[in-house]
Amino acid sequence: MTTASKSDGKTGDARTEQERSGFDIPGFDPSLVDPYIVKDPEALAVNFARALESLGKAASTWIAPREKGEITDTGSEPAVEMIKTLSSISEYWMGDPKRNLEAQTHLMSSLFGVWMKSLNKLSASVNAPAPEPVKDKRFSDADWQRNPFFDFLRQAYLVVSDWAEKLVENTEGLDEHTRHKAAFYMRQMTAALSPANFIMTNPQLYRETIATHGANLAKGMRMFAEDVAAGKGDLKLRQTDTSKFALGQNMALTPGKVIARSDVCEVLQYEPTTEKVLKRPLLICPPWINKFYILDLNPQKSFIKWCVDQGHTVFVISWVNPDERHADKDWLSYIREGVDFALDAVEKSTGEKKVNAIGYCVGGTLLSAAMALHAKDGDKRIASATLFTTQVDFTYAGDLKVFVDEEQVRNLEERMRIKGYLDGSKMATAFNMLRSSELIWPYFVNNYLKGQDPTAFDLLFWNADSTRMGAANHSFYLRNCYLENNLAKDRMELDGKTLSLKDVKVPIYNLATKEDHIAPAKSVFVGSGCFGGPVTYVMSGSGHIAGVVNPPDKMKYQYWTNTQQAGDFKAENFDDWVATAEENPGSWWPHWQRWIESLDKRRTPARKPGGVALNAIADAPGTYVLERV
Repeated sequence: MTTASKSDGKTGDARTEQERSGFDIPGFDPSLVDPYIVKDPEALAVNFARALESLGKAASTWIAPREKGEITDTGSEPAVEMIKTLSSISEYWMGDPKRNLEAQTHLMSSLFGVWMKSLNKLSASVNAPAPEPVKDKRFSDADWQRNPFFDFLRQAYLVVSDWAEKLVENTEGLDEHTRHKAAFYMRQMTAALSPANFIMTNPQLYRETIATHGANLAKGMRMFAEDVAAGKGDLKLRQTDTSKFALGQNMALTPGKVIARSDVCEVLQYEPTTEKVLKRPLLICPPWINKFYILDLNPQKSFIKWCVDQGHTVFVISWVNPDERHADKDWLSYIREGVDFALDAVEKSTGEKKVNAIGYCVGGTLLSAAMALHAKDGDKRIASATLFTTQVDFTYAGDLKVFVDEEQVRNLEERMRIKGYLDGSKMATAFNMLRSSELIWPYFVNNYLKGQDPTAFDLLFWNADSTRMGAANHSFYLRNCYLENNLAKDRMELDGKTLSLKDVKVPIYNLATKEDHIAPAKSVFVGSGCFGGPVTYVMSGSGHIAGVVNPPDKMKYQYWTNTQQAGDFKAENFDDWVATAEENPGSWWPHWQRWIESLDKRRTPARKPGGVALNAIADAPGTYVLERV
């Protein structure tokens, strides 16, 4: 007998690939299915078993400290706070049948539209024009568009995400803070539920699992168990290969000495590289939330080295990594035993009574408060101040405000009271959540589902080198800045004095970065109006770190200046400032140097660390910076 295909004039060998495979759909290429077919189920099962064994170890490591009471998950945990906040959205939409029906109808009609697009695509010719490239990095793999199943998942996810975020936007009766929290947590939820984060719904992960017979999962879950153990019961997400870096060996290499030490800081002075130096020394006050060597990552990126090479006598405060001994060290302690202690060391080492000061992030906020206190005390040693991504008015402080309300701060204070400090991992988690689609989920997928070792990246090594927050210091900061905005409102009290930034008359160079998620450019702009002296507001390209650490020879990014600012730093003027600002290519560093020299360009013979009055205690980068948590 002849084959059935004879009736249509075709032999078995002459049939198309689609007909032989059983798929006779014009818009579908059956060869796309092959990478998703399991070739060795036995090897896959073995690796799945290994992955489950590692997952069990991770679970045991997570449970153990909680059973012993070493970790207590309280109502202030982000997941619990998210559920509490989003419940208000659910109550609004579920409480009215008409609203509920309208919301569901809108979602279903949108999903039906995606379904119809998918059907139309399947009925189209295989040779149809390629679709526009997807800009979302999560969906960069070609199969997110060319495979009908994954294409539908991608589009449906985007529709549902947009619908969920609009639910928050259209919920009535919410106060501003609750709406802000709800929008933030909804973004966290939609980012977490992306199909790119799961094996069965991510084409690249699915193919890799099939190709390696699940070896990627076996390795990934082993890494997951190791990271839970490294976090002592909490997941310590690895973002880089930390074994490739060591302070004083390939990071923080600028030569210098520790010339003074207090309970809260070490003061470093760097070796000169020029015969003549600026008469005014430069004192840098970094944030204590991270370590100072972000400004000295390596010789090519080091702002500290660059300043030394421009003829600055550079001093840096290196904050202690606090523990229970520092529980009662508050902002006044950090000013008197930190900023003022460093100013004393600068004067002893150089004999100079006037300095140029730099404050970075919260270090700049502390420096601003110190200058306001100095104005009350008659202390005029700080002759100019440069502020990097610093907020003094927290009205427009951005998404970090999500974590600060009376209930959350009170719960946090209770937790800090037990140990005397907040674990560094808690702050690291909060910062990562600001950009979870970039700083959490890609690493989760690459590490634990793909089983890939992270690459060595100095910036991420620094980011992972977290610090603890002393109880009194952190509580004062959250309440006086984020919660009550006392510094901007002339209500902050230190040493029995009520501070006012209007008393700060020295020239200020106020640097913001355009894409900052921690200190938004608008927030820095508005804060410029709090000071009583001349303020030069400059906005750099990129974000909180890259916009600051941007060496001139790289010619990366840009910065904006505006001579028409006229000192009117009101929120409604920010967009006009940006629209009329002049864009300058490359780094803002030379612009800042010209500003510094316009204040005082006198030079004097180079100074050695410590001068004749202070002996070196240790080599840079010192000892406080080496303690890891």
